[in-house]
Amino acid sequence: MPQDETAPGADRRMGPLEMSPPQRSASLVAALLLVLAGLFTLHEFIPALVWAGVFAIALWPLFQRAAARFPRHRHEALPLLFVAGVVLVFVLPLIVIAIPLADDAHAMFEWLHQAETNGVPAPAVLAKLPDGAALTALWQAHLSQPADLSALEHGAVKGGAAHIATTIGRETAHRIVLLGFTLLALYFFLRDADNVVGQLRIGARRAFGPAGEDVGHQIIRSVQGTVNGLVFVALGEGVLLGIAYAIAGVPHPTLFGLLTAILAILPFGASVGFGVAALALFALGHTAPAVVIIVIGAVVAFIADHFIRPVLIGGAIRLPFIWVLLGILGGFSAFGLVGLFVGPAIMAALILLWREWVGTEPGPINPGM
Repeated sequence: MPQDETAPGADRRMGPLEMSPPQRSASLVAALLLVLAGLFTLHEFIPALVWAGVFAIALWPLFQRAAARFPRHRHEALPLLFVAGVVLVFVLPLIVIAIPLADDAHAMFEWLHQAETNGVPAPAVLAKLPDGAALTALWQAHLSQPADLSALEHGAVKGGAAHIATTIGRETAHRIVLLGFTLLALYFFLRDADNVVGQLRIGARRAFGPAGEDVGHQIIRSVQGTVNGLVFVALGEGVLLGIAYAIAGVPHPTLFGLLTAILAILPFGASVGFGVAALALFALGHTAPAVVIIVIGAVVAFIADHFIRPVLIGGAIRLPFIWVLLGILGGFSAFGLVGLFVGPAIMAALILLWREWVGTEPGPINPGM
């Protein structure tokens, strides 16, 4: 039977390379230089490729089931459908939030201009706070007169508005380009997943031996568990708290629910979302509903962060949640948003290697006794 030349490893040399030691050294140096040149060339797009890889790994089990059900559409329609699903679930909510935020930013600049002209009257809610009379007097002394905000308006708005607008516009355009490249890369990752996985498996074995494949499997399980534990749990928190917002009378409950879901991707981030919603209610004079939102939000966040996430993330890779949490927070600090998924994967790989090295579980690098 003729060999399939397109399959991963089809053209792999079976015997040793006939190269002299100097040639081997020169080849390694040249390969290293090429890798560095490639990384430098693609460094602007590496975050997009990493995001595409995260989405591909997270969607892979579902994609495999869909491909088994509709094999004729495995390489064209299904990858396109899954990319459309990512846009629907993850991109459209961001657009829904961005539009009113842009309107609010414009309204904020208008408000600052009006504040410079007319001053800012003390809100009625100050009188209801402890020592409210003193707070109201302090406000009237510093913010109620038209000239009180003049310096702030001139320095922060007139001097910096153009620069802020230019920076936001440039960063937005850059993020849109990266998003488009992420979706394009995701399509090709899913379409050619069999070849990509086969090549990665062979490359890991040739570079690191059997341990490389084990680490690869651990990283994949970690990313899948982290996506389940962070993204889907955050979406659940956003839905539950969004319903609570609507019942409690929070203004724009859908917007606040989406914002809470996005913030809840970070451990303990949901508290910022429901805290802002409670402050909005408190500013409107609805003290009892604000307290109810804080209580409900604290209960939902406590259950999600202390019970559901440890099971979904730590259980998938048999990793204590403290290491998962350190990986999430450390990854976010080091790599930004994508570090939420990269950090736990790195920690999972390190813990796997450590367990094999100290002999607590079998593996390729388990030292002989």
